[in-house]
Parts: sequence; C-alpha cells; structure tokens
Amino acid sequence: MKADASIRIIYMGTPDFAVPGLEILIKNNFNVVAVITAPDKPAGRGLKLQISPVKEAALKYGIPVLQPEKLKSPDFLEQLRSFQADLQIVVAFRMLPELVWNMPRLGTFNLHASLLPQYRGAAPINWAIINGASETGLTTFFLKQEIDTGDILLQEKEPILPEDNVGTLYERLMNKGARLILKTVLLVESGNYQPQAQIYSADLKSAPKIFKETCKIDWNLDAFSIHNLVRGLSPYPSAWAEINGDKFKIYTTKILPNQHLPLGTIHSDSKTYIHVQTATDCIAILELQPEGKRRMKVEDYLRGNKI
Repeated sequence: MKADASIRIIYMGTPDFAVPGLEILIKNNFNVVAVITAPDKPAGRGLKLQISPVKEAALKYGIPVLQPEKLKSPDFLEQLRSFQADLQIVVAFRMLPELVWNMPRLGTFNLHASLLPQYRGAAPINWAIINGASETGLTTFFLKQEIDTGDILLQEKEPILPEDNVGTLYERLMNKGARLILKTVLLVESGNYQPQAQIYSADLKSAPKIFKETCKIDWNLDAFSIHNLVRGLSPYPSAWAEINGDKFKIYTTKILPNQHLPLGTIHSDSKTYIHVQTATDCIAILELQPEGKRRMKVEDYLRGNKI
C-alpha cells in the first residue's frame, strides 16, 4: 500500500538501524520533508569528519538534513516548525524535549527494539540475550516525558534463537522494524487506532547503557550466564576477559556440560582448544581477539601462542 504524499513526516535517527525505516517510507511515497540526525564527528586514525548512516541515506534521496547540537536551541526549533510536519518518527536517536516531540499535530512515535514495557533503555537487544530470553520484539509508541513509557501503537514478536548473537538479532530487528514503521504510519494516518497504556509489573527488566565494566567476564559465574553475556555483546562491544594476565575480547563460546575441572581452571592442548571452568560447566572459547591483534579462531591463535 502506498501513501498519497499528503502527510508530512520528519524522521529522526542516526545509526544504520534507522536507515531501513527511512528508506521504506521513501519507497512507499511518503513525504519525508526533513531528517534530523547527529552532528558529523571525527573518527578513524585521521580523525576525518564522518556522517551518520541516516544522513548518508537522506542525502542520497535529496532530503534536507538538520544536525542540531542542542535540541532546545531557538534556531533549531524555528527550523523544525518551518517544515510544518504532521508526524515525527524517532528511531535510535537521543531523548527529545517536549518542545520537540509535542510539535506535530499527529504526535511523535518511536520504534524501540523490545516488547515494551520490557527492556526500557539504551541497549534492549543486548540485554535480552544477556538475560537468556527466548523472545523479544519491536514496539512503536507515542513519546511522552519519561523515556520508553508512552502509549503503545503496535508490537511484533521475534524469537531469539540459541545460535543468535546481538549482531544477527540486530539485523533481523532492523529490517522487521522498517516494516513496523510503515504499518504504524499507515495506522496513524488513518486515524483508526487506540494506543494502549504500558502496564507496570514486578518482573520488568531494564536495558541500561553498556559500559566496559558490563563486558568483563567473571569466570565465577555459571556457564549459561557467561555464554549469554558473550552472545549479547558479540560482535560489538564484545565481552572481554583476562587469561593468564593477557586481555582478550571473546566473541564465541560453547558450553561443555560433561567436562568438570576445579573452578577457574584454564585448560588447553596448545593446539585446538581453550577451556575455562565456571561455577557449573566448562566453557570452550571458540573465537577471540588478543589485545592489539585481529579477531581469530582459537586454533589460529594457538598456532603462534601458548596458554
């Protein structure tokens, strides 16, 4: 179903996760009048200015781009009003002040990568895997003052497979999220919807920002928790551990339920495997990255190094 281009949309987002949502609207003839994204930032060894994936997509389609440093600045607010948007859409952007999200006549909705109210916060995909969940999903909801608490428009579930890591699940949710954005825009445009309030319950889990300390492996935990931590941080920002005084990023592991050694024992044949005993079972490290080197399979690392 294609739009009649009457509704005026402002799209807000920064990373690659937000690009398919923008593109699906453009391909379905919606009138995206402007894109709001993060300012260009220096990156890489040469510290050259890098544009966001959303800005790159907007320029490709000839859509005006705004990159405000401050979302409450009078100049930005005046520019925003000048586009006379009917609807604003937010995907992986920063928290908006009420002056911004309350501006369009149809409101502002956000796409969040969880089944709200579960996993409110900055890293819902990571934490769903880290916590060993077997299911997550996507939610579109109208913004309100408290983060990730607005009334729900649509939701879609997505299974978390045993072999998933954050990279594979991210990819599926990114593409599924674009289709949910399209459905939500068509719903809001029709006016035939009834947003549902989020209901608080005691078993809700949060999804706070991931820090370096979050990523450190504690081998004293059970194997299931460690394995899920690795999955939930792979390939980025990646779990890490110290082994015999050296620091490694750990990308892939496997639980070995029939092997039991003294807690904390590191065992290797110096050729094909590295096993670490946790509080329950052994963990086999399958892929790692020594500090200052490339990511590699454990057998490739052991060709030139010993544990």
